[in-house]
Amino acid sequence: MKTPAIVGILLIILGVIALAYQGFTYTTTEKAIDLGPIQVTAEKQHTFPLPPVVGAIAIVGGIFLLATSGRKA
Repeated sequence: MKTPAIVGILLIILGVIALAYQGFTYTTTEKAIDLGPIQVTAEKQHTFPLPPVVGAIAIVGGIFLLATSGRKA
């Protein structure tokens, strides 16, 4: 299998995942209070939205790579 075909398949898979989840959330731990031996931490959740356009572009790009990798020069 050629490299463009593999990259095309990966782009299609990533595009479908991007359309399904539409973003991801991660958690960070931050110090809220630091008074010598007493420390208080707080966990904050951050959301990174992923627009559906990104998933659609990845799918179209993957299909394009698959279509062009099958042609012979």
